[in-house]
Amino acid sequence: MKYKYIIPIITSSLMLLTSCDDNLMEWKKVEGHGEIASSELPLELAEKITRYEPLKNYSTFNLGNGIGVSLYLEDETYRNIVNANFDEVVPGYEMKHGPMVKSNGSIDFTTMDKFVTETKKAGLSIYGHTLVWHSNNNASYLNGLLAPTIIPGSSGANSLNIAGLKDGTFSGWLRNNPGAGISIVDGAGLTSTSKAVKLISSATSSQAHNLQLTSPTVPIVSNHNYEISFYIKSDVTGKGRVSFNSSLTNMYPWKDWFATGGSWTEAFSTTSAWKQVKIKLAPGDFAAGATSFQFNLDLGYLPNVTYLIDVNTLNVVDLDAVPAITNLISNGNFEGNTLSPWSGYGNSSTRSVSANGEGHNGGYAMVLTNPTAARNYDAQQVYTFASALTKDKEYTCTFWIKSSVSATLQVELQNASYAGDYYSGIAVGTSWTQVTRTLKPTTADRTKFIFDFGETAATLYIDDIVIKAADASSGATGPVTIEKTDAEKTQLIDAAMTDWISKMMTHFKNDVHAWDVVNEPVKEDGSLRDGVVTNMANDEFYWVKYLGKDYAVKAFKLARQYGNSTDKLFINDYNLESRLDKCDGLIEYVKYIESQGATVDGIGTQMHISLTTDKAKIDQMFQKLAASGKLIKISELDIRLGTKNPTGVQLADQAAMYQYVIDSYKKYIPAAQQYGITIWGVSDNEQEHEYWLPDESPNVWDASYKRKHAYKGVADGLAGKDVSKDFSGELQK
Repeated sequence: MKYKYIIPIITSSLMLLTSCDDNLMEWKKVEGHGEIASSELPLELAEKITRYEPLKNYSTFNLGNGIGVSLYLEDETYRNIVNANFDEVVPGYEMKHGPMVKSNGSIDFTTMDKFVTETKKAGLSIYGHTLVWHSNNNASYLNGLLAPTIIPGSSGANSLNIAGLKDGTFSGWLRNNPGAGISIVDGAGLTSTSKAVKLISSATSSQAHNLQLTSPTVPIVSNHNYEISFYIKSDVTGKGRVSFNSSLTNMYPWKDWFATGGSWTEAFSTTSAWKQVKIKLAPGDFAAGATSFQFNLDLGYLPNVTYLIDVNTLNVVDLDAVPAITNLISNGNFEGNTLSPWSGYGNSSTRSVSANGEGHNGGYAMVLTNPTAARNYDAQQVYTFASALTKDKEYTCTFWIKSSVSATLQVELQNASYAGDYYSGIAVGTSWTQVTRTLKPTTADRTKFIFDFGETAATLYIDDIVIKAADASSGATGPVTIEKTDAEKTQLIDAAMTDWISKMMTHFKNDVHAWDVVNEPVKEDGSLRDGVVTNMANDEFYWVKYLGKDYAVKAFKLARQYGNSTDKLFINDYNLESRLDKCDGLIEYVKYIESQGATVDGIGTQMHISLTTDKAKIDQMFQKLAASGKLIKISELDIRLGTKNPTGVQLADQAAMYQYVIDSYKKYIPAAQQYGITIWGVSDNEQEHEYWLPDESPNVWDASYKRKHAYKGVADGLAGKDVSKDFSGELQK
């Protein structure tokens, strides 16, 4: 089902529940039994229900409960109901990828470890939910893995004329010593569309100048510093140098980028990986009165080496030039000693302007303090643009940042409905560092730029924030964006799944012995989800989109490899009782998974149903599932009534439907295939339904934690009889 928090846990709500305990919850007999609200049920029926034993006493298989971990840990009344009535618990949200995986890919086991300890004390087993699903992921982290590599541009305007390289004429460039050839190759640069200069040393090449390309004349300004930079790679380990004409005080010693010592050197040793070379020239390096210079790319040291230099990254930059930047952020340096028009909220975070002199290179900075670690988007600082950014247009974002402790940051573009484009996994250290990102709006309504800083308890200093169109005339050379190939994306997501499942299975190997390995893999018509979705939620991520049909094969193999051989591994989906073609499709996918060498132990059918659900289809679903030969589990059973204030008739019908489902399960699923039934949620209390079925009453206990008529329906279904007929003594009329 499409829900973010199955059973939401919110601290303020917990405080409210605790403050109302004395008024709402009085326990009448055995601890864990609920009092019945006699105003809702006839007195005789109400008394009967109070005399029922805990639900698990009537079950011959695992009786589970989908619960909120924080509620269980923090609320004694809630915990007592769970402990008394169930054999197994399923964490509704907290065990999923989203809440456990941090923005750097590490896994936080703190909450779940505490949960394991407490449930062990109660004698409860834990059912793992869920390893691979398209919702409740840390999608920011996963999408961050797929994000293009951004190579920052030069810090000023390019003074080097590269037009002759772009058009292939070499106009202005000299190939005095061409070796085995110097040419221009389309698509051989850093990106699939960028050009590269291809330089090949001859079989007898032994001196640097045996393969040499000389630049056009570069104009200079007296007393200014300059930087030469470019990206280069070679087919085998290569080495080279940059030498200069007589405009420099001494063209020797040249600036080698392979040498090992001296102030003129840069390390260079590469084969297939691109390496950036940066060489700075100070005013004292130039001859008196010099107004220009030329440099040589000397690559002839070694024979039979092929070099590629990305044309667009060949830059000579005046480091002292003052660029004219069109910044879309009107207050990005906070020099007015104000945050306006910035605003923010969340997680009790605070924001202010630093003392004068604490900014980058002096002046002011924005100071953001997050008091406690949470989710990255729980604390936000927002800037609203004067107008929406242009869809699919690239924007360059740079800012300087430092933190009180090592921290993690995310930036995003967002619209008025909170949908966004995310740029995550920004590591922040304790000294000033410049961050560069290319922002590309996916829709035409992105009006906000946001810092998400809730993940780390830290104080962040941010300054000199610049957002400009990547193609704007800014005086600086823009960054180079290298998109990842489909093969690279597959490799990255494959590794992310391996890391996630292997660590989960290993960590919980002694504590969890049954898992939903794959959740909701098929569409309503029974075909496999393909990940082609518009307007995805912030936590959606489709593993299948990058790993293909075999994504579930890999998931089951990993779970088996890193878990125990006896663990029960399930696939799980919803609406199987209303769409029998979906049920068929899921069973066929299980057959496919096993044909590829993985083993699926069981199939879970969620059964979030209502009073109008077709009972005949429920029976047919169980017959189809039984025919698979797999263990069958009702994994998330609840029965909604369409109101949070049900009538007595609705409560009776709900009880009858609970009993019908359990009777049908026991009738059509052979005993050897009956893994068990999990009831989704404890009560109708609004704390359990802020996100999942709000304003509803789908559970077995009511909003005041009293047993409903449904309690009798569940117990009678589990027992296979009307338990109350065995009661002795007079009942109230």
